[in-house]
Amino acid sequence: MRDKFMQQAIPGMTAQQLLTQYRDGSLSPLEVTRAMLDQIKRLDGDVNAWCLVDEETTLRHARESEQRYISGTATGLLDGVPVAVKDVFLTPMWPTLKGSKTIDPKSTLDKEAPSVAALARHGYVPLGKTTTPEFGWKGVTDNPVDGISRNPWDPDLTPGGSSGGSGAAVALGMGPLALGTDAGGSIRIPASFCGIVGLKPTFGEVPHWPSSPFGTLAHAGPMTWTVEDCALMMNVLTEPDHRDINALPRRNIDYLDAISNVDLSDLRIAYSANLGYVDVDPDIGRALAEAVAVLRSLGATVVEADPGFVDPLAAFGHLFYSGAANAMRDLGKQKRELMDPQLVAVAEKAGKLSMLDYLGAVNVRNALTERMAGFHRKYDLLLTPTLPITAFRAGREVPEDWPSTRWPSWTPFTYPFNMTGQPALSVPCGFDGKGLPIGLQLVGRRYDDATVLRAGAAYQQAAPLTHRRPALFGENA
Repeated sequence: MRDKFMQQAIPGMTAQQLLTQYRDGSLSPLEVTRAMLDQIKRLDGDVNAWCLVDEETTLRHARESEQRYISGTATGLLDGVPVAVKDVFLTPMWPTLKGSKTIDPKSTLDKEAPSVAALARHGYVPLGKTTTPEFGWKGVTDNPVDGISRNPWDPDLTPGGSSGGSGAAVALGMGPLALGTDAGGSIRIPASFCGIVGLKPTFGEVPHWPSSPFGTLAHAGPMTWTVEDCALMMNVLTEPDHRDINALPRRNIDYLDAISNVDLSDLRIAYSANLGYVDVDPDIGRALAEAVAVLRSLGATVVEADPGFVDPLAAFGHLFYSGAANAMRDLGKQKRELMDPQLVAVAEKAGKLSMLDYLGAVNVRNALTERMAGFHRKYDLLLTPTLPITAFRAGREVPEDWPSTRWPSWTPFTYPFNMTGQPALSVPCGFDGKGLPIGLQLVGRRYDDATVLRAGAAYQQAAPLTHRRPALFGENA
């Protein structure tokens, strides 16, 4: 009876809960890993979150971790905790295809991304690789290799992207922790659509290698069920790696310690329901207003204030799609015919931009960064919705009857802060009338990830939604 109960309970546990039970001997890494693999077998057919699962390798890591606990030699901060890895991060034992038929799988083996290397130093159990759109190019998740990924709350809908597989995996308890990347919202979009926590750290805070073709827009970060687990994961991911030439000097911040103070009376927070120009779903506007009330109850001074910039969509498009063109610069016609045709189309269009077009976008980015730096002299945080809409039908780049054909048009709260390099956290703050998750975004000044996480943790503790999982999570358990 206990075995069946634990088998059902394990997928809902956080990393912190697992570690506590590993240490007191009430759970083992092997037992937990088997439960996670069973959860993947049971549910992934509904959402297609995983593009690679290798039980033999995963169970070997779990057995090694279990032996370390038995011998009293458990290592690091995450020993025995299963982690999902987005299929853009190099893993030495598994190929990294980035959702593309153009990559030779063998060429990616025996190489390790900094985030993966840090997790390995801390004893993680690699669960497998999660799905991404080709080269991570859009805010939904489908690709020519793996097909369409789906939302855990309603499989007819998208989980968002480009870290959509990681978002769906965490929401359904197929892993407590996941790696994601974010060059325009790709951690925060699926965090919002899937009802989980996702942090885009300050640019350079989490080392990333090889350098992204999307340049300084691209961030690597954690995706988790709780802000506490997000802070725990940041303590690992921020370890130094000499290969990232853009990495910040290591500051050795203990993010778990940083979130321990839930009194926010020292914080001055600006909230903006629409940045002055965004049309927002009424349910999302109501959820934001309720979140404002919660933060005020925690002692924060919260006032309505827009940062005062105009929509930088055109400049973002030049920067982002130039990155897509950069990712494809060495691919000839034959390989391009194997690719997502919409990716090819935007990259070829971007390839026709002039140097002055690109530098004009850089000028906009610089001006936006300066404006936000000034804004944060007055306000510690900016509070917005993560997205103006909830999840829409899977297999589409934009909602039906949407006025634009490209994904950034429905992510106006996320991409500006890739341009500025600021930390931004999405934390669940409610559900719309259809029962779909809504995300709250907390944006901080550059290099102040700790305050973003602290406020997010305090909010989640005061208004927890962590007890509510997608219906799929409990089906056929």
